[in-house]
Amino acid sequence: MPPNMPSSPAISIVVPLYNEEDNVAELQTQISTALEGMDYEIVLVDDGSTDATVSRVVRGDRVRLLEFEKNAGQSAAMHAGIYQSRGDVIVTLDGDLQNDPQDIPALISKLNEGYDLVCGYRAKRKDTPFKRLQSRIANGVRSRFVGDNVRDTGCTLKVMRRECREALLLFHGMHRFIPALIGGMGWKVTEMPVNHRARIHGVSKYGFGNRALRATMDMFGVRWLNSRRRTYSIKA
Repeated sequence: MPPNMPSSPAISIVVPLYNEEDNVAELQTQISTALEGMDYEIVLVDDGSTDATVSRVVRGDRVRLLEFEKNAGQSAAMHAGIYQSRGDVIVTLDGDLQNDPQDIPALISKLNEGYDLVCGYRAKRKDTPFKRLQSRIANGVRSRFVGDNVRDTGCTLKVMRRECREALLLFHGMHRFIPALIGGMGWKVTEMPVNHRARIHGVSKYGFGNRALRATMDMFGVRWLNSRRRTYSIKA
């Protein structure tokens, strides 16, 4: 461990990366600006990028880089970053600069009101009309079916307490069901609006075709899992 690295940062910022060579350095700068004066670490998870993403990561005392041997998907990258985090508060956001790190302090403040997970939702999405429509339909169906009461689970910007990661079983598509999985364990979940920005560099890695069928099957699995969950407590 580098000598100046905090041994137990208060906040861990988890960022999955896949071919974001033109975004990663700028994102690191924006995170550092947004969290100035806070005790944090940045956990970057490279999901087998085939471009220069890894070489463009700005190394530093607060930066940790995990590199997958090959592409494993967004859920795997997010799960790895969350479980490697050392902070009591864990923040997740995309590596494409569409999430705004300036929203992180407000999300943390909301968490401190007594919640366990705060989900950002994109009040004014900077996407195509078709993408907004498909997301609105998918979010509506998912929310009603699994009962997570979250309007925009596709927004990666979330803040959770460290212990919530116990609910996150890794499967392909897990990242879409983080509120349902955490809420299903009895933790308190809420949401708040966040800024959303147009993508400037690179292209989206996820399209309608590779999400619709998988997400539908996943909904049945998550609903079944939450219906079978049990909790217990041991007498002191």
